[in-house]
This record gives sequence, C-alpha cells and structure tokens, in this order.
Amino acid sequence: MPNQSLNSPKADILVIDDTPENLNLLSAMLTQQGYKVRSVTKGSTGLRGANAVPPDLILLDINMPEMNGYQVCEHLKANDRTREIPVIFISALDEVLDKVKAFAVGGVDYITKPLQLEEVLARIENHLMIWKLQKQLQVQNERLQQEISDRAKAEEKFAKAFRSSPNPIAIATVSEGRFIDVNPSFLKMSGYCLEEVIGHTASELDLSKDKEALTQTIQLLPNTESLYNLEFEFYTKSLEVKIILLSIELIDLAGVQCALLIANDITERKRLENEFISLVSHELRTPLTSTMGALDLLATGQLGTLTEQGQKILRIATTNTERLIRLVNDILDLERMKFGKIFMRKVKCNAAEVLTIATEEMQAMADKLQVKLIVHPLAIELWADPDRLVQTLTNLLSNAIKFSKPGDTVWISATLTEHNSIELGDEHSLTKDTLLPNCLFTIQDQGRGIPKDKLQMIFERFQQVDASDSRNKGGTGLGLAICRNIIQQHDGKISVESILGQGSTFYVLLPLTTS
Repeated sequence: MPNQSLNSPKADILVIDDTPENLNLLSAMLTQQGYKVRSVTKGSTGLRGANAVPPDLILLDINMPEMNGYQVCEHLKANDRTREIPVIFISALDEVLDKVKAFAVGGVDYITKPLQLEEVLARIENHLMIWKLQKQLQVQNERLQQEISDRAKAEEKFAKAFRSSPNPIAIATVSEGRFIDVNPSFLKMSGYCLEEVIGHTASELDLSKDKEALTQTIQLLPNTESLYNLEFEFYTKSLEVKIILLSIELIDLAGVQCALLIANDITERKRLENEFISLVSHELRTPLTSTMGALDLLATGQLGTLTEQGQKILRIATTNTERLIRLVNDILDLERMKFGKIFMRKVKCNAAEVLTIATEEMQAMADKLQVKLIVHPLAIELWADPDRLVQTLTNLLSNAIKFSKPGDTVWISATLTEHNSIELGDEHSLTKDTLLPNCLFTIQDQGRGIPKDKLQMIFERFQQVDASDSRNKGGTGLGLAICRNIIQQHDGKISVESILGQGSTFYVLLPLTTS
C-alpha cells in the first residue's frame, strides 16, 4: 500500500501494550501503512488518552501490570465516549477461555502473538471498514428516525387542518377518481354521510352536471400537478345546485398518486354578483344610449364645427362608449343565456353558408391588420341557430385575428367526423363518446398562444390571458363565455389547444341531429 501523508492518515489507532518492543514493532508497521499511531504502556494511560481523543480503533494487550487488558476493555465499554470504539486484543495467550473472555468483555477480534504482518493489517482494515459502515448506518438511522418523526408531525398537523377546515376538502385517487377521504365540511356541503362517499367517484354520486368532468380533470394532474379556481356546478344529495371554486393538488399517499381537492362554496357570492351585474347592466343601457346619440350628433357637425383636437377627443369618446355598450350588451346576453331567457331558434342551415358569412364579416378586420384568412367550408346540413353560430365563429375569428401579427394566417374549416378522436388537455376537452356524426369547426392561428395554466379559465367570464388585453385589444373578457354557452345549448363542445409562441387552435363540435 502507498504511504499516506501525515495530514491525512487512514485512521487513528491507539496501541496499549506494556512491552516496548511490541509497541515499536506495531507503531512502525502501522505508520508505514499510513495510519496514525498512539502508543502507551499502561492501561490507565490508554483510558485517559482514549477518553480525551477517541481513536478509530484500539489494539490491546492482555497481560499488563496494575490493570490487565480485560479490565481496560470493560472501562472502555462502560464509557459513552469510548463504547463504540472497536477493540482488538493482541496476546500470547492462545487458550480458548482467554479468547472467549476477550469477546465477552467487548472485544471484536483476537490476534495471537507472535504477530503476522499481513494478518494484523487485514484484521485492522476489516474492522475499520465494519466500524465505518456501522457509523454510516447509525447516521442514516438517526436521519430516518428524524424524517419519520417529522413526517408523523406533519401528518398529524395535516389531519387536524383537514378535519377542522371550514372549506370542503376531499382526497381521491388519480387513476380512478375514487374518494378515499373527505372532511366534515365536505359532508355538510354535499349532504352525504362518510360511508356513502368513500370508495365512490364523483360520477357515481352525480356530483356535477357533466358527470365525467371532475374525474377527467383529476386524471390530468400527472401532467399539470395542480389546477386552481376551477368553477363547477356541484349537485348535493338533495339535488341542490351549488357553485364551487375548486383547487386541486397532486399528492402522494403511500406511493399512490392522489388528488387533494379543496372547494370554496361561492353560491351566494355568484347570486349576488349576477344580481348586481344584471341590475347595473340594465341601468347603464339608457344613459349609454343617450350618450352615444349625443356623440353621433356632435360628429354630424350640426352643433358646430369641431377643431382637429376636438374631433380627436370625440373619436376617443365614441370608441370607448361603443366599447362600453358592447360590454353591457355582452353581459346582458350572457345573463339571458344563463337563465334560459334566450332560446336558440334552430332551423336547417348549411355549414358552408355559416362559415362564409362569418369569414366575410371578419374580412375587413383581417385586411386592416394584414392577416390572411383561409376558409375551407363544408356543405353539410346542420340543425342549429345560424345567427348564434355566426356569432360564435366571428368571435373566435376576431380573437384569432387580433392576436396575430401582420403577415400571419388564420385558417377556419369545417369537417365531418364519424367518431370523436380529439383528446385535448383541459376540462373542455372533446372526449365524450359520440355515436352520431359530428361537424367539427376548426379555427387556427399563428399568434402568441395561450399559457398552459390559462387554458383552464379562458372560457370563464371576464377572463383574459393578459390583463392588458382589455385595453390594447378592446376585449370584454366575455366573448368565449358566450361562445361556450351557445355551443352548449346546441349540445356541442368547445375546446382549445395551444403552444405558447406558436398559436392556438379552437374546436367547435356540433352533433348532426335534427329536431
């Protein structure tokens, strides 16, 4: 073996032997092999040295004056500071009883004299390795015990928060969406008892209008890891409808992927919000109509000629008033749809004609923004409200054009699909089993795209990808919510997939059913 430098010895070895010749021999031999060696001739001196600076290993003679090796070893093992140090006895005594007693008082090995160099070194290295592994195991065990203790405390803390939380909380498996635990607040909100919930899925309990929506959302978690503030219609056991905001986190329970669902009951808040929106919207229409009329009158010049600065201010006022009127009309439209006050006037109409009308309406906007429109119509008969379909498609086209750059292309097409093979990554995905033929409208752009965390909420009211869009693009944040409502009233589905920086594709799927 190569010699070790004095600054980094292989190990610190204490040799206790009353024979100077043995000490010199062992010291020279071990030093040459790279060990640090401390040599003493008395047991009491060895004990003091071991206690002051514990060595990595002790070589101990048995026959010594004042205190023999057995007594020294017993003292070492009785001291917490030196108890774990491996002790190898070195003695000329070779009787079995001598060796048995050496092991009984705590020795780990016994070497008889005269010493063989290779044997001594081999046993020292083996016991140093064993001791090192034992220390590592002890450290790992202590760390593991600490982790177990910390985890137990965390689980206890979580259990207390879980049980006492005023928010309804549930835990379900990701694979099947089956509930494995719910807190008292969840039971209170749902009206079910614990036994009725555990082991069942949201679909089996009819907890939402779209029976599979919650289960499908849970199964998205391995990709998304968390979903926040998803709005759901929640059905209680007594069929009362509650509106909840749901946040879902992916957690691991004993190696099983689970979903932690935290609900916030916003039923009353939504009711007050809807009443307020409806009241304010109606109250705003009359003064807005008067304001718009006054601005139109000013623009005709009948009240006098405006300066260039005055005309600029008038244009700004007119633009913002028109925008406010659109917002009020969108709110009223959405409210009427929501409460069933707008009925779809369904007739036989041609998908190609609907597509052409929507494209023609948006052509001027596309030309102004230097965006190319490409349309691929399909002459197929639909049972639908053509005006509302045109409203939906023009809204989607408007968004695609607004968020495109000059020179970009927007495609709109209609295709016939015999079965549903579209699988998209959000809760509006078109994954329902569809046995009848469907007409699929596709609107694709090359715009900025939609972040993954925004795909979940862009179909909600007043939601936009960027808060500045309402100022820069003139949107109200209601267009997609209105589109979704229209398509849902046609028993269809609307969805989106997007790659940030590359564009978005919106899908509208309509069943080819007749009245």
